[in-house]
This record gives sequence, structure tokens and C-alpha cells, in this order.
Amino acid sequence: MPLSSLKAGYRGVVVEVRASHDGRADRLLALGVTPGARLVVLQTFPGIVFMCDQTELAVERSVADSVFVRLMTTADQGCDGEMP
Repeated sequence: MPLSSLKAGYRGVVVEVRASHDGRADRLLALGVTPGARLVVLQTFPGIVFMCDQTELAVERSVADSVFVRLMTTADQGCDGEMP
């Protein structure tokens, strides 16, 4: 599912970053938004703000549409619910 469809507080794992015509996907990859990276959504309006590993990023909704994630279950998270 696209990152743009997640609500604040949701956690996921990046499965794909689709290329875009403006090169923003390359920038996301350079910032660590890569397949396997864990993220948590912090804010969804007016833009999408999320923490990916140790980096807080803010992107436009159209950019978040190109990041596909798998929602994390409780079992995917640490025993206290935090991302390891």
C-alpha cells in the first residue's frame, strides 16, 4: 500500500520506491528510504511526515504515493511495540 494511505501512528516496512519522472525517488533512496527500511508515520496533513530509521522526512502526498509499504504487525515490532 502507498505511504500516502497510512494514518499517523502507523508503522511499516518499505517494500518498493517507484521511480518518478522528477528524480524524487532517487533522493528518497539516498536518504535511506529503501526496501526493508522501517518507518512510522508522524503526520498526514498538510504533507506526509514520517520517521525512517533515524531520519525524519516530510514529503508531498504525490511523493508519498511512490513509496510502497507493508504494515508492521505487533510481532514485527520489538516486545515493547517500538521499532528496534
